Amino acid sequence: MKLPSVRRLAGLLTATPVALTLGACTVGPSFEPPSWASPTAWFGSHGKDATPAPEDVSLAVPQPIDPHWWREFHDPELSSLVERTAAGNLDVRLATIRIAESRAQRGQARAAEFPTVNANTSYSRERLSQDGEISLLSGGASTSSNNVNTQANGGTGTSGGIPSSITGGTKIPPFNLFQYGFDASWELDLWGRVRRSVENADASLQASAESRRASTLTAIAEVARDYLELRGYQTQLAIAKENLATAKQSLELTRQRYVGGLTTDLDVQNASAQVRTTAAQIPQLQQQQDQMINAISFLLGLQPRALRDELIAAKPVPPVPPRVPVGLPSELARRRPDIRQAEAQLHAATAEIGVAVAAFYPSVSLSGSFSIQALDAKQLGDWNARQYGLGPVINLPIFQGGQLKANLDLAKANQVEAALTYRKTVLGALQDVENALAAYRTELRRNKSLEKNVAAQAAALEIARSQYIHGVTTFINVLTAQNALAQQRQALIQSSLLLTTDVVNLYKALGGGWQ
Repeated sequence: MKLPSVRRLAGLLTATPVALTLGACTVGPSFEPPSWASPTAWFGSHGKDATPAPEDVSLAVPQPIDPHWWREFHDPELSSLVERTAAGNLDVRLATIRIAESRAQRGQARAAEFPTVNANTSYSRERLSQDGEISLLSGGASTSSNNVNTQANGGTGTSGGIPSSITGGTKIPPFNLFQYGFDASWELDLWGRVRRSVENADASLQASAESRRASTLTAIAEVARDYLELRGYQTQLAIAKENLATAKQSLELTRQRYVGGLTTDLDVQNASAQVRTTAAQIPQLQQQQDQMINAISFLLGLQPRALRDELIAAKPVPPVPPRVPVGLPSELARRRPDIRQAEAQLHAATAEIGVAVAAFYPSVSLSGSFSIQALDAKQLGDWNARQYGLGPVINLPIFQGGQLKANLDLAKANQVEAALTYRKTVLGALQDVENALAAYRTELRRNKSLEKNVAAQAAALEIARSQYIHGVTTFINVLTAQNALAQQRQALIQSSLLLTTDVVNLYKALGGGWQ
């Protein structure tokens, strides 16, 4: 019988799996993106063509979100810090590494779609036991193969072909065995186990990518909040210094009136206490300023105080934009990275069910090997020294102790968990947006009220001073007006800070910036 050539052997290894795979199927459920009912409009937003009313500073409108929403504050320093965050933040860099890990795992899963081919070469010096199997041979018997156990292409078998002319009977002297060749195997993906594994890996890779986007969005929002808080503390520090200067002026005025006999020492002591109380606020604000600079440095992956020279110069809190685009609720699932990540995780869990189901079916593999084997190195070039093997391997699971069913039950439970996680994520996202809108609009009204309070209290202080200078009222009224104005100014700056951070929180809740 004519033996197949190496080229024909390779052709069989390639053509047979392709022909069988064409008729293959994919078991397990196919993933369908989940649908969710979103509200038609946000609770606190205005119509598309709404214009700011005179009493409002800003409005939330259902317009497309600007991918670079931080630029709406018109602060070049804030924009510069945000643009450096993606490259320097350590959480973002860790998430990037996890993407590389997921991509490598996908490569591992996809490798099962292709045959594996290994080349090997070996040399061994062997001696057969005279009291072993060879002792069963009768003296002088022809032993063309002699059941010599050798290692061929990673497997054991009877080969070697030691002719009887060498044995001189049953006693076989030690001999050399030279061999080189290759072996190949290919699992036919008849039931889609490999395809489902690749689908699972693709979904896991998508989840890792969305996790990185979520980390980037969180880092950007943290940088923006810390920067705005820094400007808020610096503004409060400037106000505290102004209040200290005012308190010192009042103290000097009180001392002059005391020397002139127009007031008592009690007013002097009260004015002095006011100076010390105001001065005591400054160190705490300076500490908070330094802590915010260090926090921003950490978010950018820098050492503490690395940004001090850049940020120490005081600047006011940036005002909120006249319009805050919030988009439509129906767009939230496409924009929020955590929702997209939860959907990808649900996809991966669904594909894993297919992998578990395919394990119940027979697996079919095609394997083959070809090698050159000889007792003399000079014979390694002879075509007669060739040996080969080719054939399918069918593995049918019969009894696994319930392992396959347990794996399937686990995969189904994981899918149910992923589906509930997705639903929880969507509801949480809707809640985040509505809460952020409510906080934004409430603080907006409070901020307008505080502006009016500050203006009224400043006028009250001027009246109290004028009356005190003319001897119409006591210093206690001036002191009360000073404290009231200082409190109102601090409340106003804190409200303005809350208003800007509410806008940041709103954009974070909306998943803005990643279209």
